[in-house]
Amino acid sequence: MKLNKNILCLALASLALSSCNTDYNEYTAYDKEYIARSFTYVGGLMTKIYNDIDTDWGNLSGAMLSSATDESEYSHDGNSVEDFYNGNWSAANPHQTIWSSAYEGITYCNEVIDNWSDMTFDQYKLNIDYEKQMYLYNNYKYEARWARAYFYYTLVRQYGGVPFKIHNTTGTEETALPRVTADSIFNFIASECDDIKDKIIEDYSADAEHILAKAETGRANKYAVLALKAQAALYQASPLFTQGKTDEEKKNLWAAAVIANKELIDEAEKKGYGLASSIDALWGKEYYSEAQSYKEIIWARRTASANTFESYNFPVGYSSGQGGNCPTQDLVDAFECTDGKSISESSLYDPNNPYANRDSRLAKTVVVNGEAWPNDLAAYNSEHPTIETYVGGFHSRTGNAAGKSYATTTGYYLKKFCNPDQILRARSGVAVTTSPHGWLTFRMGGMYLNYAEALFQYFKIAGNANAADATAMVTYTDPQGDKHTVTIPSTQTAAKMASMTRTRSGMPAFAAGMTNDEFWSKYKNERRVELAFEGHRFYDVRRWMEDGDKFMNIHRMEITKNENGSFTYNKVAFTRGDGKWQSRWNLFPFSQTEIMKSGNAIVQNPGW
Repeated sequence: MKLNKNILCLALASLALSSCNTDYNEYTAYDKEYIARSFTYVGGLMTKIYNDIDTDWGNLSGAMLSSATDESEYSHDGNSVEDFYNGNWSAANPHQTIWSSAYEGITYCNEVIDNWSDMTFDQYKLNIDYEKQMYLYNNYKYEARWARAYFYYTLVRQYGGVPFKIHNTTGTEETALPRVTADSIFNFIASECDDIKDKIIEDYSADAEHILAKAETGRANKYAVLALKAQAALYQASPLFTQGKTDEEKKNLWAAAVIANKELIDEAEKKGYGLASSIDALWGKEYYSEAQSYKEIIWARRTASANTFESYNFPVGYSSGQGGNCPTQDLVDAFECTDGKSISESSLYDPNNPYANRDSRLAKTVVVNGEAWPNDLAAYNSEHPTIETYVGGFHSRTGNAAGKSYATTTGYYLKKFCNPDQILRARSGVAVTTSPHGWLTFRMGGMYLNYAEALFQYFKIAGNANAADATAMVTYTDPQGDKHTVTIPSTQTAAKMASMTRTRSGMPAFAAGMTNDEFWSKYKNERRVELAFEGHRFYDVRRWMEDGDKFMNIHRMEITKNENGSFTYNKVAFTRGDGKWQSRWNLFPFSQTEIMKSGNAIVQNPGW
């Protein structure tokens, strides 16, 4: 961690998101006097902050963190994503991308908050748009405080306690900052969100009186603040961060998570947020402006139009598709049959036609053998108009496709987040295309599941045998000793909240009366299916401190085409590394370089 001494001499990169209703531009900041000349120069600093917020469009040379879990397997052997399960990460190889980007973001946030807030720009007071410009400018400090709290959330979920700063320092004072406790970080996040939730702009899209030109809906608003507080509270109450606490302390933290998530759900629904009619609307080409998608998206980290993600993940054998993050058979098996039962329980499951009668989300997440996808597949190669992932198939590792060594290892390709209309390589009469993408940082589907988990865990630790159906008064005592109380209505049981994403996709709601073990198993599976490839499972398994072995022992589908044109499906087990999950992997190691720079003020995480 370091303070960039030349922060005001850096070129601030442009988000280039004019098509996404976020008016950022590129500026070069030379000194304070230069920035003070204009509102927009300060806006350039905010551009840098937003650019530092995390996404996972294949950060590890094409591999997503999903390929360090049982969601997918990266088809390019030797990628650094394998470090997460073969034991090759360490203090010398710490995978500290989040560390670097988060502390850089925090540094810029501190700059905006301490040095660039509360300016008046008197030279512009006679301009006709002065009041509107000042309205946006005065919100920057609250956006920066939200972003700073978010950066600390990304750090604490990876490392636990980390060095903490709310003002920039220099030299040895900066590098020698010690770790503070994880609870200190979580409590800071909650406090910041509480302080700014009624100060930050509530809704950019609805504020035509004050917003310039067009609504800047890509910025953080009140609901992004509430969502951050709610999700951080869920993490703080989770087993990874409550080791050594008493049951009463754990119960209190689950109460905090219940109250924070209830506040977000109630306030967001009152504003008109809810679930989109279909989950795939969330990554459609017009996701940033389409009413259905923005009914559900609380905040998405927008990126400029590109086709890189599709290039990484489109099937080998189609244009310049690289295979990429191939869904595992384990993930495919997690999608239930339409009767709400698992494939091992349902009479609807046909092993000879395994993708029929399945949860509709399967077809929106995974590309399967025989599918005509992407949309240009047949036009690109009319001899192979459908995906062939069977042994010897054109899009399989053992087929005849160019670059077949990078074809799917699992029998599947990734569909979620990919634009099926994307053209990767120009040919006669066909031009290369790009499209915008938005990383789903906070969305209502995920928040309903967060709320369900908090409710269930609270009522479970309170002694309810059917915690998923429980309602009662919930009281949280905050670090200052103040009590906060809510009453959970019968419409907001854990079972009902966890059913929201299911019923949206045509699946049966969870039945009442499940035992705690039954609900927990069902809940984890629903979360796994609904939030696949959104970056949650990598951290969920760690914060729960369970299911890590599932990352180490995955399954692939071997498909054989028979002489009569039918297919035989054979599930094949594959062991990663030595097949054993190590508990130290629940938290990341601190870089040995950072430890040495700190003069050992940073204490390494256990086991590293």
